Amino acid sequence: MPPKRIASTVIEAPNRKRRAISTSATAAAAASTTSHAAAPRTSAVIKSEPPLPQDYNAHHDHGQHFLGLGPQILKQEFINLFDDLQYQTSGISNSQLKAIFKERYSQLPAIINELIQESRLSMSKVGNELMYNLISQEIASKFSGLDVAARMVYQLIEKAGNKGIWIKDIRIQSNIQQQALNKIFKKLEDRRLIKPIKSVTAKAKKLYMIYDLQPAKEITGGPWYTELEFDHEFVSELRTFVMMCVKKLNGGRGVSLKEIANKMKEANVSRVELNMSEVQQLVQTLAFDYMIEHNGTNLNGEALFVAARRCSSCCDFKWWEVLDDDFHFRDVRFEDGVVLSKHEPHHHTAS
Repeated sequence: MPPKRIASTVIEAPNRKRRAISTSATAAAAASTTSHAAAPRTSAVIKSEPPLPQDYNAHHDHGQHFLGLGPQILKQEFINLFDDLQYQTSGISNSQLKAIFKERYSQLPAIINELIQESRLSMSKVGNELMYNLISQEIASKFSGLDVAARMVYQLIEKAGNKGIWIKDIRIQSNIQQQALNKIFKKLEDRRLIKPIKSVTAKAKKLYMIYDLQPAKEITGGPWYTELEFDHEFVSELRTFVMMCVKKLNGGRGVSLKEIANKMKEANVSRVELNMSEVQQLVQTLAFDYMIEHNGTNLNGEALFVAARRCSSCCDFKWWEVLDDDFHFRDVRFEDGVVLSKHEPHHHTAS
């Protein structure tokens, strides 16, 4: 019996060693299995996220900010709106911006403030609506370094348009002292942002207007004025030419305003181009001087003008008949066949 116990002890020791070896092998096999299983999972993650294309932003909505480029894209989209002619002339309103950008409108205030600081955007109020106008890069560079007072003066002058604004009105509206205002005027003039002009109605006073604008005719007097003085010689030459057209065109049987204007343009008698309204003013001066008169219309319904005929001073009544109570109810016949009906002004002639 004792030998059997010794044999049992000897046998048990190798069994423990084999279990230890088996355990080590199992751990090694498990580690190997884990390393082989991990590789496919890492490879699967890489394949699920391929590199983004270079034009990612161009094909995605501008509201998605990728790599910080979203605000720049929105800014450029906002600037591009002013390529539309309707926004170039009158600007774009705040309500229009809300309708165009919808949920992205909340991102615009930062962009608008940035453009205002860069002098690329001007803001004004029309009624209860905020309006925005884009300023060109060239003009924006001229605004660089201007303080708030200078910008306010410029906006007042800009608002006056082509009719200009008096210096006194600028001082009252801006509440800036005259000495400081003169320095601002000098600075804006040097940068060619504004220019001084004078009016034919008040030659001693000075107005200011935007540098690139042409003064209105109410300020310059139109083509009839030269250096703020009425050009009598120029107007007289044009009136003489119009009379020649009335007498010679169409055999003197009548000429329209359009025919007179075309003949003046063809003969190049005016140093400035005259529109139909200005030609009509010339014709009206001749009519007021009883040198021409209206004589029906042509087939297009346009008024025709002929040279006026003088009324003879000889008539078929005696001077004392003028004292009669019913004299103004009579027809007056002159020796050249002209008849003035009752109540007709005597400076008119019959056709």
